[in-house]
Amino acid sequence: MVPDSVLNVPDALAVLTAHDAHDAPEVTMTVSAAPTGLELPPAALDAAAIVEVSGATVVFGLILAALVLFVTEAIPNDVTAIGVMAALVLLEPWTGVDARGAISGFANPATVTIIAMYMLSAGIQATGLVRRLGVHLADLTAGSEFRALVATVCTAGPLAGFINNTPVVAVFVPMITDLAAETRISPSKLLLPLSYAAILGGTLTVIGTSTNILASDFARILIDGRDGIGMFEFTGLGVVVLGVGTVYLLTVGRRLVPARVPVDADPIDEFDLDDHLAMMRVRSDSPVIGRSIDTLDADVPDVRILQLRRNGSARSGPDSAEPIRAEDRLVVHGTLQAINRFREATDLAQLVREDVTEETFETAETDGTLARAIVPEGSRYIGETIAETGLSEYHRTTVLAVRRAGELHRSGLSALQLQAGDLLLVRTTPPSIRYFTDTGDLLVAEETAVERLASADPADIAPISDTAPVAVAIMVGVVGIAALGALPIVIAALAGVFAMVVTGCLRPADAYDAVSWNVVFLLAGVIPLGLAMDRTGGAAMLSELLVATAQVLPPIGVLFLFTVVTALLANVITPVATVVLMIPVAVDAAVGFGANPFAFLLAVTFASATSFMTPVGYQTNLMVYGPGGYRFSDFLRVGGPLQLLVAVVTTVGIVVGWGL
Repeated sequence: MVPDSVLNVPDALAVLTAHDAHDAPEVTMTVSAAPTGLELPPAALDAAAIVEVSGATVVFGLILAALVLFVTEAIPNDVTAIGVMAALVLLEPWTGVDARGAISGFANPATVTIIAMYMLSAGIQATGLVRRLGVHLADLTAGSEFRALVATVCTAGPLAGFINNTPVVAVFVPMITDLAAETRISPSKLLLPLSYAAILGGTLTVIGTSTNILASDFARILIDGRDGIGMFEFTGLGVVVLGVGTVYLLTVGRRLVPARVPVDADPIDEFDLDDHLAMMRVRSDSPVIGRSIDTLDADVPDVRILQLRRNGSARSGPDSAEPIRAEDRLVVHGTLQAINRFREATDLAQLVREDVTEETFETAETDGTLARAIVPEGSRYIGETIAETGLSEYHRTTVLAVRRAGELHRSGLSALQLQAGDLLLVRTTPPSIRYFTDTGDLLVAEETAVERLASADPADIAPISDTAPVAVAIMVGVVGIAALGALPIVIAALAGVFAMVVTGCLRPADAYDAVSWNVVFLLAGVIPLGLAMDRTGGAAMLSELLVATAQVLPPIGVLFLFTVVTALLANVITPVATVVLMIPVAVDAAVGFGANPFAFLLAVTFASATSFMTPVGYQTNLMVYGPGGYRFSDFLRVGGPLQLLVAVVTTVGIVVGWGL
């Protein structure tokens, strides 16, 4: 490494012509007068300073642009990250990042470890153990709201320490919704605590969240004498944070969480579809007599025929070939104007006194049902319009309404582009529900309730795979090997994936499908942004500003400031981006005023992994946003005090455990 106090002209030229991605990060280009040899004239020094400031300015400009795109989500965050990689190379004279450096995030051990952990989590999820556990929760709660809350928080939290917390919430959302129905409480009272418990549980181990894994790699790179973070090195602090957070959720938080979705709420009322659903009677002289639902439905694109009812039985539309007869009832969906045009064109009689309710779709003779479905992160439907998904054509599933970020969409649905976190009200079938569950493209909230119609045996509702013991043994082996330091986490995780595939616990196709590739591209895209901050001196500039606070604040106050600032950033941009931007700054600042750099790294790690105040700050918050019927302010009201509480506990815990 070139000493930054001495850099004569030959050394400077050598640095400027070096393009190796491995050498460049260790070079700090600070030009000053050399004690021997040819010294740079004052004009050259001024020019060099201008170049350095310009480079940092360009990088800060890129960061600002990325933050705006992250917050507004004008384009997907992973696409923004790809744009950042391209921009860094295009602006290489200022950023100092060449093509190899821009794509170095894909080869980063943290990125590879996260991919492997997604696959391992899928292997555990495929065993059925987590689903079986969720099914048994209903029996344990015995209709008590408090016991249901305790069961939710105390189960999801510890699980999230060893299985990625996003799939934990994905598995639990349908079960918690059903649990709320059985205990006759609003699902809103359980879903937000579910998300918060999973977030808190992610602080238990290094593999609990992707940000922990990334922080471990930063510790290896930035702190001398450290080979990352041990598997259980901060578990003690994580247990304290989880314990304090659990107490908050069971006491203060319990009273702050609103009951947005009424108990036993009819989805027709919940999605305000009274004016978008109607019951029609076929007159004896109607021109639709003799036609089938599928052919009639094709002629009226603005109206969907959901059901044909005859003599107490019902047939699901719109793909039924059953000929329409006089006195049949048709359940139709569309805007009020479209329904009126359809009624006039077909000479049908609208039965204004017969309301369309949830029970209309759940008669014993029909295979259709109403259900709420969430679009999870990683769904292949994200970015597609509802028409492009083929839900109606291939899965006999009709989308009736979409709730997104507090807004309700009930018309023009065919052209609506789906986003992660959307809550859909669909008319679907049990086979389609099982398909969506297997693929993970939609999380159907009524999944267990529908399956219980066929059997009340938990073994049928959530069967345990024959490979469950092997899968669990492999996961325990991965954790144990990494904890003992026998192998790096990345190698242990990859070996675990290999073992699960060859033993039949995980199919290769399922392994690849389990990876949230948008998160991987986001991570790989923001890593070189941190590299650019280091090379241009941007990280050093920020750390100097924060070091200045040490003149008016004690070291613990500076540590608390880092925790709060990091948490605020993580709530408006992704936690991954926050870790990449803040850890180098925190480590530099700690070194600047003689503090413990690992303590500051831990503060950033815990703060970025615990985002409670916004629905967009963490994936699990987004997953419960729609099903819980929450408002943005609900996250501030419930998550704000928890965020402050966790910041205080984390700061004190780090000082006690690692010192300053």
